[in-house]
Amino acid sequence: MLSPKESGEFVVKNAKYIQVKEEGIKNLSNLVYSAIKDGSLSVNNFSQVSFHPNQNDVKAVDWLFVVDTLNYCFWTPEKNENKWKVENQTGYFALCAAINRAQREGIDITNASYYSKITLDDVKKIFRGDDDETEVPLIETRVTSLHEIGKILLEKYDGTFLNVVKKANNSASELLKLIVQEFPCFRDEAVYQGTKISLYKRAQILVGDIYACFKGQGLGKFDDINDAITVFADYRVPMVLVHFGSLEYNEELMQDLKNNKILIYGEEKEIEIRAATIYIAEKVKELVLQMIKDENNTEISTKDINSILIDHFLWDYRRSNAETLSYIPFHKTYSIYY
Repeated sequence: MLSPKESGEFVVKNAKYIQVKEEGIKNLSNLVYSAIKDGSLSVNNFSQVSFHPNQNDVKAVDWLFVVDTLNYCFWTPEKNENKWKVENQTGYFALCAAINRAQREGIDITNASYYSKITLDDVKKIFRGDDDETEVPLIETRVTSLHEIGKILLEKYDGTFLNVVKKANNSASELLKLIVQEFPCFRDEAVYQGTKISLYKRAQILVGDIYACFKGQGLGKFDDINDAITVFADYRVPMVLVHFGSLEYNEELMQDLKNNKILIYGEEKEIEIRAATIYIAEKVKELVLQMIKDENNTEISTKDINSILIDHFLWDYRRSNAETLSYIPFHKTYSIYY
């Protein structure tokens, strides 16, 4: 099984439907470096952290585990269809808002004993939309996901994901391995042209969220984070890569996306888009590190220049410039992996 980083490189070198553009990667790297220099991009100000529990919250790790278990498939098939919204948030932030609302209502949503037996009616109530009609996509699948992780935590880890984190001994690579070994719903794997690859979007984002929540200290201190984790390949980040000219789709793939064709999880077109996301972000990271070295910029700590930082930049850019980027179609796949 190739690692996500190895998978990105292998797929890009053998791709049929996408091309990676060096000039676009350079342009994107310059933008990322500028954001790091002016302080707008930093491990200390990830926008997602404002939705996360405080690092001193004893339930913080279990909160992150539940959220990232359910962090998949928020898109709706048609443009005119009502989007799932919670407290006027969409997508991932709507998920966070729903979990936080449930806690305020006294629902013990981070307790494995509770969610290992959660019912469909419970999930419908917890994730009810603002209009009380629109449901979160794949709602039945989310019940299954919660049952799976809850039972495993109760059987092997005394009911808390904290014990999984502690078992990893501050190693991001070990924690990633534990997540995908122990919890099947995190095994974002496929076969591409006869080779087993892994992309591990949700497993990696879980490691990244722990790192970000604890600001790289304590439970979030991973000395190998820079080498162990890539970006979190989903269906929105590639839009930014296309926008900056670092990723290009061939005519057939672009037509499929414009026609809202549903790509099957694990098919070549779907894999190539996501693998290219990982490959390009790794190149951006390398270029940014080289820029810091070339400028002898001692004010920037290279230990914080990792793929998590790059991912947050790309993800936040898409959220902040959604209207500008709307001309780029995103690929649509029904999947529990992103």
